[in-house]
Amino acid sequence: MSGLRERKKQETRQQISDMASWLFMQRGFDTVTVAEIAEAASVSTKTVFNYFPRKEDLFLDRIPEATDLITRTVRERPADMEPLTALRQAAVRLVREGHPLGGIGEGYEHFVRVVVNSPALRARVREFVDEVEDLLAKLFEEIEAKGPWSRVSAALVVAAVRSTYATSFRRLLDGDRPEDIRDDHIVLLNRSFDVLERALA
Repeated sequence: MSGLRERKKQETRQQISDMASWLFMQRGFDTVTVAEIAEAASVSTKTVFNYFPRKEDLFLDRIPEATDLITRTVRERPADMEPLTALRQAAVRLVREGHPLGGIGEGYEHFVRVVVNSPALRARVREFVDEVEDLLAKLFEEIEAKGPWSRVSAALVVAAVRSTYATSFRRLLDGDRPEDIRDDHIVLLNRSFDVLERALA
């Protein structure tokens, strides 16, 4: 019974998120209200907030998944694998597989455009970037206690990956073909991690 309840909760969460994303894509993030999303998803406004504490979380609903993925990638890597190698492999795999967290694929320019056009979403993305830096600093510290250097290492990783995605997202918005961007994006990711591995060796 608990399994059925959990499945229904996941279905409800996905239904709300899908409807919210559709409305945001059609009209822009800032013009759509939570009440409108609730009505379109056939739930109450309270139910929406039970699943998504903030309106921004309705559109950036994969943040918990991303956080969990980063944590598992570092903590569950093979004993003889460096954290940067595990993170590199995970990042490249997501792009190759066309996973939403990979960020590069057909139609993704619509998602990026909604974020770029919304001050609230841009602020939440910046907040998430800070959260990732905090998380990586904690994970690096778990592996080898280096005090402030763990924070510096995390900041360098975040900066490199963020710059790589900023370059590819600009191309998406400029109308370049996703398959062309994907190949170049993977090259940029690998070059960024090459530099990181030399800098953080």
